[in-house]
Amino acid sequence: MPYERVQEIEQRFQRAVNLISNNSLNARQLAIALGVSRPTAQRIVAELKRRGYVIRSVRDEQGWQYELVSSPPSANSGIDTLVSNEIT
Repeated sequence: MPYERVQEIEQRFQRAVNLISNNSLNARQLAIALGVSRPTAQRIVAELKRRGYVIRSVRDEQGWQYELVSSPPSANSGIDTLVSNEIT
């Protein structure tokens, strides 16, 4: 995977974290904000959870919304890991 594509994906992850931490968004709203499909937005949330972000789905009067509870201790970009995986 070219380095530029990896950067683009990592930036999308970071935008998702920022959006979820500042707003109550459901998967459809997150997808629209990121310019991706709803299933892709759900995969992004799943990957963020895998990376240690605590994101929960909260039901309110508007339906289910994502809520960022906490970030991993080392919430720096995972780009180094992705790039090193590409090289090996």
